[in-house]
Amino acid sequence: MSSTKVIRWLSSFKPGPILLKWPERVRSSAGAFIGLAVTATLMQAVFGSSAAFPMLIAPMGASAVLLFAVPASPLAQPWSLIGGNLVSATVGVACAMLFPDPFIAAAIAAAGAIAGMFTLRCIHPPSGAVALTAVLGGPAIRALGFQFVLEPVLVQSVLLLGSAMIYHAITGHRYPHVAQIAGDAAGDAVLQSSLRADLEAVLRRRSELLDVNPDDLETLLRETEMQAYARNFGELSCRDIMSNPVISVPPDATAGTASYLLNQHSIKALPVVTDDRRVVGIVTRANLAGGATERVPTFVSRWRQRWFAPRPSLGIARPVRRTSVEDLMTTHVHTVSVDTPIVELVPLFATHGHHHIPVLDAHRRLAGIITQADLITGLYRRTRSREYRAA
Repeated sequence: MSSTKVIRWLSSFKPGPILLKWPERVRSSAGAFIGLAVTATLMQAVFGSSAAFPMLIAPMGASAVLLFAVPASPLAQPWSLIGGNLVSATVGVACAMLFPDPFIAAAIAAAGAIAGMFTLRCIHPPSGAVALTAVLGGPAIRALGFQFVLEPVLVQSVLLLGSAMIYHAITGHRYPHVAQIAGDAAGDAVLQSSLRADLEAVLRRRSELLDVNPDDLETLLRETEMQAYARNFGELSCRDIMSNPVISVPPDATAGTASYLLNQHSIKALPVVTDDRRVVGIVTRANLAGGATERVPTFVSRWRQRWFAPRPSLGIARPVRRTSVEDLMTTHVHTVSVDTPIVELVPLFATHGHHHIPVLDAHRRLAGIITQADLITGLYRRTRSREYRAA
């Protein structure tokens, strides 16, 4: 093999760039420090320094990398962490008891842990080290037997997971990671189903497991598609792709009326406008589902109120369909002008999580509304019209 081929082969191992800003890298490192410190501190407070097991087992360090540095990974989700560690610990303890040769036991334990994690859909790479720890952790670990599964593995896993969930919530990150794919219209549902079917077909043809959630892949593909369209059709404005006319409600409309309009027109959001078409809010199905409730007295509460001194009413919570939309709507609404280039819509949909963006005319009155489906469908139609004219 020539030196050029050797150099080219070695160059193929060059790591790709990490597209993560430095503040996020610092946040991840700080999270791992806090998570492990909290776990060890609570372990010592509960069990004491004289416990027969370590306050932190080595695999927790690897779990911290996943939970705090790559929390969007399917391998870092709660079921992967808890299920993977429990399965691997159980397999490791069993192998340590069944096979006298520790190295044979370790190899079988790692293989069995992988098989178990695949079966229960809880793949978590650090769990392989949990299985090895159960076999090679020394006399103290082996003496614990199946207690090792609960103490320290389960306890430390739960403490580290709780620390990660609290830390990500405080620092404004989603964890557990649930992909957010917007679906705002019938056309959007068709686009989602066809894209998801194509994506699943491609994944089935691969012979390796990708460390990316299919939902996240679908989201990335949709965002990339929007970005590419926006770059190629920068001359388009919101006026060209918005949905118009817009179904809207006044602030004094009832929740029942809003719910009826959403179901009648198969949409997921209604702009709330004044008599002169000024947007003052937006109401979604989520707003209605989590809205105000009233207490409906039960027979027991009525009997108690009648024969005893008045006391707080016991009852069954039921939705208040007479509640006004003004009490349920979201008031911080991001709007755009009819002349806004569609390039500016991409970060709103892709990064900021907007699902419905009202469009205003020159007088700041509601002129239309745009969803992801409108953006993609409008650009697709423009593409087809270009191809038609070119032919």
